[in-house]
Amino acid sequence: MSENTDIAFQTFRALVESADRKFSRVRDVPAYGGGARQQQQHAFQKVFKAYTRLWKYQQENRAKLVERGLKRWEIGEIASRIGQLYFGQYMRTSECRFLVEAYVFYEAILSRRYFQGSEPNARDLGVRSKELRFYARFLLVSLILNRTEMVKHLMERFVALVEDCKSTFRETNFKEWKQVVQEINRFTNVDKGFSFRPMRYCATFDTHRASLPYVARFHAKRVLKFQDALLTSYHRNEVKFAELTLDIYRMIQCLEWEPSGTFYQKHTVKPKENGDTIDHSGASGIIDMNLTADMTDPTIPPNPRKATLYRPSVTHVIAVMATICEELPPDSVVLVYLSASGKAGLNNVSQVENSGGSSKYSRHKVLSQTSQGQNSGPSETQNNGKRELSYYDNYLWFGPKGNSGSNNLYPGDLIPFTRKPLFLIIDSDNSHAFKVLHGAERGETAALFLSPLRPLFKNPSDVNSNNGSQFTFFFTAPLSAFCQMIGLFPSEADTDVYNEAENIIANAFTEWEIILCSSTTMDLVWAQVISDPFLRRLILRFIFCRSVISFFCPPEESEQYLPLCLPHLPTSVAPTSEAVRSAVVQLAMHFDVADSFHFTET
Repeated sequence: MSENTDIAFQTFRALVESADRKFSRVRDVPAYGGGARQQQQHAFQKVFKAYTRLWKYQQENRAKLVERGLKRWEIGEIASRIGQLYFGQYMRTSECRFLVEAYVFYEAILSRRYFQGSEPNARDLGVRSKELRFYARFLLVSLILNRTEMVKHLMERFVALVEDCKSTFRETNFKEWKQVVQEINRFTNVDKGFSFRPMRYCATFDTHRASLPYVARFHAKRVLKFQDALLTSYHRNEVKFAELTLDIYRMIQCLEWEPSGTFYQKHTVKPKENGDTIDHSGASGIIDMNLTADMTDPTIPPNPRKATLYRPSVTHVIAVMATICEELPPDSVVLVYLSASGKAGLNNVSQVENSGGSSKYSRHKVLSQTSQGQNSGPSETQNNGKRELSYYDNYLWFGPKGNSGSNNLYPGDLIPFTRKPLFLIIDSDNSHAFKVLHGAERGETAALFLSPLRPLFKNPSDVNSNNGSQFTFFFTAPLSAFCQMIGLFPSEADTDVYNEAENIIANAFTEWEIILCSSTTMDLVWAQVISDPFLRRLILRFIFCRSVISFFCPPEESEQYLPLCLPHLPTSVAPTSEAVRSAVVQLAMHFDVADSFHFTET
């Protein structure tokens, strides 16, 4: 071997080590707080530059490096790191171009079979482990991008690879990877047959032309921008893949624009079949790292940034909320989505006053009647003869088995953050306990969407309670949620039926938008966010969810099955209003299920 070959190989190894060190630093940069966004951008630029240099060097010196012993899986590992880098940046910024960049690199690894082909690789546990991690990461990216065919293809390859590893490395325990297989199978089976339209905001389906002039002309005394969201869920046995739960997966997409650029419609590159020759020194290692400009879709605004927390502690939730609120730009609103089981304290949820009015501040639970006689000031439990619900009696439970106060997120924990505008979605069997927040804010009246205390299905035995929240499903895929509720399981043969149902819902949303934007009685809390397309769509879907459930549930049990919103939306969009009721009737008749609803009793 020539001296030049040795120098090229040594330079390559030095570049790999340098890039890997910078990659580790990017992972260590805090996601929130302390100027984290500036740190992230600086660290990302440095590591991106390092990998660009490394990638270019291995392309220009491919022949020398292969001669010196460079393996194809090593090229694949570099490309996989770059894919990881892009995906991490997507999770931090919510910019879809980074997600697509990750997909491009992973797809290239698959199509060029960097981790496959040679017998030594098949016998190397380290290389096979890298290949398993590659498939798991590519599956996650493909899921979020809704590349259904690629997900199916990757699942087949991934399952086959796990089985092959189990038979090849009999002394190695692959329990962890078998669990990953179970997770992805469970995750993809949940939504089978329920994907009618994209969950992302799509201009074609979610922009209603007839109501656009009303939205454009609508003028509130104050208009808030939606740029930040906090999304978290904590349930036992919830459907998930990696650190992405089903409900968070749905909410992430619900708060993003559906890409419309031609590059996003790029066809999947099929991997080469066995027997095809692969050129080790030519274009098989060329992947363009300068796709950023092509990936940016100029036709849509930026997505709101989303902090997604997987099974966080209560202190972590509070810390991230504090950071987001501290860094919130003026005239902006934060969406906070909290999904967790609820545990009741001494008081029952039904004891909360329906008015949702102001309550005096109480930091302690009401333990006995003796406290009423004490001069406790704000801790009083009597108000005009009525017992109040404390801000610290009921809670959401963010923790494993056991009952520890440190795992409890109380309504009172959120009060300090109401100094900034909040759009709160509480999805829990104890959500109504959070009604006490209304009137207790410390500066800005919060917008509250509170889930039903129980889900409602025509055939409960057909629905797995762990397969995501019904309330969240209505927010992210209203027609799918409706079908699940009434026990319909769509098939491809019914495409026209479901397209017509989507049109019924779209027409209803158009009318409701016009009503809301023409209203003179709408509370400022809703008026100041109605101009934002994401929040407006959530409001419309809440109206749909509430109206459908109100007609579907037995009237005497409506309290536990109905979702709540505070402040109240205009009565012109209440379930009993003609504009809302007629839409639900039309949809029920379209599916021939009107006899399952209580239209005559309202």
